[in-house]
Amino acid sequence: MTLANKRILLIIGGGIAAFKTLDLIRRLRERGASVTPVLTRAGAEFVTPLSVAALAGSKVYTDLFDLTDEAEMGHIQLSRSADLIVVAPATADLMAKMAQGHASDLATTLLLATDTPVMIVPAMNVRMWDHAATQRNLATLRGDGIAVIGPESGDMACGEHGPGRMSEPLQIAAAIEGALSGGPLKGRRILVTSGPTHEPIDPVRYIANRSSGAQGAAIARALTALGAEVVFVTGPADTPPPGGVDLHRVETADQMLDACRAALPVDVAICAAAVADWRVASASSCKMKKTKGGLPQLELTENPDILATLSQPGPQRPALVVGFAAETDDVIENATAKRQRKGCDWIVANDVSPQTGIMGGSDNEVTLITDAGAEGWPRMSKDEVAARLAVRIAADLN
Repeated sequence: MTLANKRILLIIGGGIAAFKTLDLIRRLRERGASVTPVLTRAGAEFVTPLSVAALAGSKVYTDLFDLTDEAEMGHIQLSRSADLIVVAPATADLMAKMAQGHASDLATTLLLATDTPVMIVPAMNVRMWDHAATQRNLATLRGDGIAVIGPESGDMACGEHGPGRMSEPLQIAAAIEGALSGGPLKGRRILVTSGPTHEPIDPVRYIANRSSGAQGAAIARALTALGAEVVFVTGPADTPPPGGVDLHRVETADQMLDACRAALPVDVAICAAAVADWRVASASSCKMKKTKGGLPQLELTENPDILATLSQPGPQRPALVVGFAAETDDVIENATAKRQRKGCDWIVANDVSPQTGIMGGSDNEVTLITDAGAEGWPRMSKDEVAARLAVRIAADLN
């Protein structure tokens, strides 16, 4: 078990995302960790002490002034006896108190009294997350050496959409594994491409693919959580890039290829970007005007094939090259043919037909195609797909 004999102090903040901590406790314990829960007063409005205690197999701590424990300075012992303190969900209020050094309840007192590494998993409304005060507090916490996992972008319980969703339990568990073990991908350098490319027609128009960049960003986060050094090359995606990566922003396929070549050598290349297949052979330097003379004639030419280029044999070919195949019909057949045609090692294939809701959505349903054949994965969040893929990559390299 990857977390055998590791002790996690889990502080559960007050937010609807607190329900995810029940699954997180289960994931940590099945990996061998012991979990000591601290439930804030607000957290207890969303999950009960009984359910938390039943899953953790441990007493739930809630009150700073528990005389039995305080007779032996229990809050000091709690703060320093763990291998890692995890705050999930880390609300805007908890982050503000941590950044300012408040000690107004058991949770914040533990966090102020500890010399144990701390990891926070933010979760809040998108406007709260984007607020300047929250971002200042986040910068302070990062500067204090606190690890930050998430948040993710997607639909929220409040009905809004954007960054602020708490990361999924599998991703958090992988991050904890990485923090406590150095990670199975420590010392590995991995290239990830993400998002669409924009191929200019003129200064205001372009050719592009429908890609939010969410899956590529999730993969980069999952790899980083397992200890990898990630070079993240992204087109103009809707999803913000993850933290802790070597970030390279590009617009066009040519720029993306140049950035990928500059990143070599790497141990693994994961081509999750939706690169436009074609570009205008000669883009206009001025905005093209609509006239009565008819439609403009656009001559198209092929863009460079980044996946095929990285898959070519040679001294700088990565040990593992993973491509993606977004298909609308005959998914496995088309993806298998693509793997052979490109020369890559693995293909992650999915059905992006409009009725699936996968393109631009928060879930994915993929088939991993390797030398061994096609392995279908159930529909799950893009974070869970990323965590599962990262673990498979680690197993392949090690």
